[in-house]
Amino acid sequence: METIFAYYDYRAYMRNFYEERKRLSSFSWREFSRLSGFSSPNYLKVVCDGKSRLSSIGAVQVAVAMGLAGFECDYFAKMVAFNESKDEATKRELLADMCTIARENKVRVLDSDAYAYFDSWLHPVMRELLPIAPGARPLELAKMCYPEVSAEETRKSAEFLVQAGLLKKRDGIYEQTEKVVTSSAEIIPLAIRSMHKQMAKFAYEAIDRVSPTERNFAGVTLAVSKNSYDRIVDEMMAFQKRIIAIACDEKNADQVYRINLQLFPMTKSKEENNE
Repeated sequence: METIFAYYDYRAYMRNFYEERKRLSSFSWREFSRLSGFSSPNYLKVVCDGKSRLSSIGAVQVAVAMGLAGFECDYFAKMVAFNESKDEATKRELLADMCTIARENKVRVLDSDAYAYFDSWLHPVMRELLPIAPGARPLELAKMCYPEVSAEETRKSAEFLVQAGLLKKRDGIYEQTEKVVTSSAEIIPLAIRSMHKQMAKFAYEAIDRVSPTERNFAGVTLAVSKNSYDRIVDEMMAFQKRIIAIACDEKNADQVYRINLQLFPMTKSKEENNE
C-alpha cells in the first residue's frame, strides 16, 4: 500500500487500507469499526461511502487502528479536517499544514509541486518568460512582469520550476521540458480556483492599464439550454487547443500573454426559480 503522503482523500486511504487487510486476512468492516472504537459494525463503511464523516476524535481513533503514529497520525487527522471543511481559506491552511508535517519529517508529498505551480500566477508566467528572455537577471525579469514583482520572487520561481522538472537549465539558458503539469482531483481544484481569481483580477486591471491595441476584450450575453451550454463548452475547449497549437508553433515569442475564457450564469434557471 502506498504511503499516506500519497493521499489527500482520507476515505480513499481508509478504503485502500481495508482492501489490503482483507486481501491478506479475514478482515471485515465490523473488525475495522471495532478496532477504531465504534459500536456500529458498518460505521466505517458508511464513512468510506461518503454517507457519514469522522469527527476529530474519530479521526485519531481510526488512525491508531490503521497503525499510524506520530506525524503520520497528525497528517491523517489534518487530511480528515481538510476533506470535511467547506471553507476554502480553511482548506488552504490545512493543506499547508499537511505539507509542513511532511516536509519537517523529510517526506515528499505527492502532487505538492503541482499544487504550488497552480497556486501562484507567477509560476506559469515564469515558465513561459524564462525561455524567451535568455540571460535576463532576476531583477530584469521582475520588471517585465505585470504586476511587477520582486527579484527574489522571480529567482525563487525559477528555482521551483527547475526543481519541479518544468524547466531545465543548461549553460544559463532555460528550456521547457515536455512534462505536463497534472495533479490529483482532490487538491488541484483548490489551486485552480486561486489561479482563476488572480487572473480575473489582472484582467480587470488590464482594461485601464493596457492599451486597447495590445489587448482584446469581448463578451456576449445570450440565453441557452443545458444542451447548448454543453456545445459551447466543447467549442471553447476546441478553441483552446487551436490557440495552444498556434503558440507551440511560434519560434520568435517576445512576450507572455494570458487568455481567460469565461462562461457563467447571469440568471437562475427556471428550475431554480420554481424551487
